[in-house]
Amino acid sequence: MTDYEELLEKNMPAWPYPVNYGKENEVSADILIVGGGIAGCHAAINAAKRGMKVAVVDKAPIVRSGSGGAGVDHWHCVNPYSTTTVEDSVKHVPPYSMGHLRYIIQKESWKALLDIEKMGVKIRDEDDEFVGAPFRDEETKFLFAYDYNRKDVFRILGADIKPAMYKELKRLGVELYERIMCTSLLNEEGKQGSRIVGATGMNIRTGEFYIFKAKATLLSTAQPLKIWVFNTELAGAHTAHDDPNLAGDGNAMGWLAGAELAMMERSQQSSGPFRYPAYGTGNMSNTWFPCSIVDADGKEIPYVDREGNIIETVEERSLRGGAGGPGGPGVGLIRDLPERIEKGEYKLPFYADLPGMPEDERRAIFGLMVGHEGKTRIPVYETYTQNGFDPDKDMLQANVLPPKLAGKSGPWWDHKSNLHSAPQWRDTAFNWGGGLLVGWDMKSNLEGLFAAGNQTAGGGGHAGAAGVGRYVGRILAAYASEASDPVVERKQVEDEKERVYAPVGREGNIGWKELQAGLCRIMQDYCGEYRSEEVLKAGLWYLQSIKEGEASCTYIRNPHELARYLECMVRLTVSEIMMHASIARKASSKPLDFKRLDCSDVDQEEWTKFVTVKMEDDEVKVGEKPIDFWLQEPYAPSYEENFKNYDQE
Repeated sequence: MTDYEELLEKNMPAWPYPVNYGKENEVSADILIVGGGIAGCHAAINAAKRGMKVAVVDKAPIVRSGSGGAGVDHWHCVNPYSTTTVEDSVKHVPPYSMGHLRYIIQKESWKALLDIEKMGVKIRDEDDEFVGAPFRDEETKFLFAYDYNRKDVFRILGADIKPAMYKELKRLGVELYERIMCTSLLNEEGKQGSRIVGATGMNIRTGEFYIFKAKATLLSTAQPLKIWVFNTELAGAHTAHDDPNLAGDGNAMGWLAGAELAMMERSQQSSGPFRYPAYGTGNMSNTWFPCSIVDADGKEIPYVDREGNIIETVEERSLRGGAGGPGGPGVGLIRDLPERIEKGEYKLPFYADLPGMPEDERRAIFGLMVGHEGKTRIPVYETYTQNGFDPDKDMLQANVLPPKLAGKSGPWWDHKSNLHSAPQWRDTAFNWGGGLLVGWDMKSNLEGLFAAGNQTAGGGGHAGAAGVGRYVGRILAAYASEASDPVVERKQVEDEKERVYAPVGREGNIGWKELQAGLCRIMQDYCGEYRSEEVLKAGLWYLQSIKEGEASCTYIRNPHELARYLECMVRLTVSEIMMHASIARKASSKPLDFKRLDCSDVDQEEWTKFVTVKMEDDEVKVGEKPIDFWLQEPYAPSYEENFKNYDQE
């Protein structure tokens, strides 16, 4: 140890919990749900309502865990008041989207919204704060967002959605196992690729070991994060965008158990270093739509409709196509804004002119939406308000990069901007990204294993996780009611215990943070924006080298550090999956933001397909699925035909 490390060791406080490494706890349930976020909670609630014994396991306190744990401000769904239909919502499915998941989401998310209202979440303007507002339906008191004609996005007061769901879980008698990190799935007879009969876990406070047995297992741990950029100072406030516990546990566990994954080669450029909090500066996108924007001299930037016609009033911005939708980019600022900035017609910096907007729109943006969205409620709404920001009087700077720096796509709003991050820094895709491949029944290729939410390849956002979770809860109950009792192979348990506790008592010289930083560097250097087979294979060699070298020299001092070490190993496994998937796709793809230097052709017809990867007998197996596989055999020929088999309330 260095002098600094010795000083730190001497002054480290005593671990406040009893430590019992290796002590076993056995739990049996009909249904095991790994990940207590939005999808997992809806699944547990709907399975428990059908008389199932359900256990939910999460690394964090379930009352606030998951990317939706801090709240939600809007909910997208087809509903009785919208002008769109379920069929409309999936008619023009973008490339590499899972049409069956989109269909399920639109069939279920309206019902899921009504479910959370029964749990106590306010989804209407019950206190009549917005009477007479153009986005309010006076009869139902629903508040709509973005497109006031289409009415397929609700504004809701969802800051405490997880506490409400937590209360419902407790009411239904769901068994909750919190602060337990699941470390592996258990296969029947301990054989990779066979039926899943449960999982193992480790308590991140006491170090105790858990063996979960179940007839059906649902993975709902969401997408991996911090694969390319781990350091919070470098990643900036982007690190508050999602649950910091997300490491890709479900993907890693599923992979090692033999599950098939798709779109793992997909990623997107990092939001860049030193980023402001998401939606923490003035802008007119998403949560802030349809905010007025003015330049440094107070000159307002005009809005235009799809055809480029100037929109005169604030209200009309949400009556002429909203913030996007079917058929085009929707309403936005003038298309030639970059050129006008260059000519000096508009002067930087820009500002979000909340005080100049109608009161209802102003309060809806900053008080309702910014005030209830998870990633803005505390870092933006509470922090800014407590420090004196008043939307009735104050404008908020909209930091925009000049056109020459921003590139051909126009000025970058800093709530999403790259801010010139190194091009090799990537993020895993938030919506519609990689994960376990599932069919209409949400089952993986492994018997007894299901997936939901962002755990799936092509999973969606909050309303999507809620809708699919609600749906899969019924399927899990039906499956578990007929499945045989699980039998766990003891040798598989012993092997996993040996792996989990390997660092305990080790005289290593590397901390888990250094290990994670090294893994990120490998991904930056060998699986960045531009990829090639030779470089990717070198990356796999380096990952194996770290596994055999640095990872075997990493020390831990308490169960918390053991959990962080295990997360490093999860990210190492996820990195391997991404590299194998990247090698397997031998063509560049714009929709996937995937660039192969050694395969210059882009979006070749023969490569417009899903590339799948899985482990079989400890060897990587590559497969493929047609781009519309959910409409082909062995699936039925229509959405409705597929869905009706599982549409049982």
